[in-house]
Amino acid sequence: MKNGIIMMCCLLSTMTTKANSFETDTFTTKEGKKLEITFIKHASLMFLYDGHVIQVDPISAYADYTKFPKADIILITHEHYDHLDPKAIAAAEKEGTILVSNPSSYQQLQKGRVMKNGDREQLTPYLFLEAVPAYNTTPGRDKFHPRGRDNGYILTLGGTRIYIAGDTEDIPEMQDLKNIDIAFLPVNQPYTMTVPQAVRAAKWIKPRILYPYHYGETPIRELQQQLKDEPSIDVRIRQLQ
Repeated sequence: MKNGIIMMCCLLSTMTTKANSFETDTFTTKEGKKLEITFIKHASLMFLYDGHVIQVDPISAYADYTKFPKADIILITHEHYDHLDPKAIAAAEKEGTILVSNPSSYQQLQKGRVMKNGDREQLTPYLFLEAVPAYNTTPGRDKFHPRGRDNGYILTLGGTRIYIAGDTEDIPEMQDLKNIDIAFLPVNQPYTMTVPQAVRAAKWIKPRILYPYHYGETPIRELQQQLKDEPSIDVRIRQLQ
């Protein structure tokens, strides 16, 4: 285990900076290329990898997307207003942008390509993309995110696997996720996970680095405290409110 941790430290060295008032972490992937993650707000993220730009759930209320570099890829997890914003997509895209969404988002956008739960695709030479389930399990919450509708995504960039859970609770499918280097888990009851659910999910997935996101007013430091006895999981809290 100790050797594994040392190896990951070599593979994923990070630092935090401020870019256009958004926090940014920079990594070196397993294949030695630069990966930069910008934490925009809520569930909106931007990845810069080897000269390519990937936007996740861009929302114009959170940022002026005309100020960012144009996106090569845009990923939409589902159709709720805080994840799907045609205005932000229009500001971020350029000729040749690949737009990927779940089926119900595609029905609203009427453009791009669809990936549903279980789909896996070498989307570009640099990105292998997997669409995974994201849904509520607590009785009464399934109205928010019913099973089979929404996506989470696993991105493999330079050999580094990044799990973006989307809006979900601690679903059984998480126990099957393997070799996740970086994970984004939502912690915003009643729509996504409670802190105890997120703790359970983290212990199943065992990411090397865990970012809670979509956390609203949740006392997110409790997640960090409850995972302090899991030395293989580095819980990092970034400004996403």
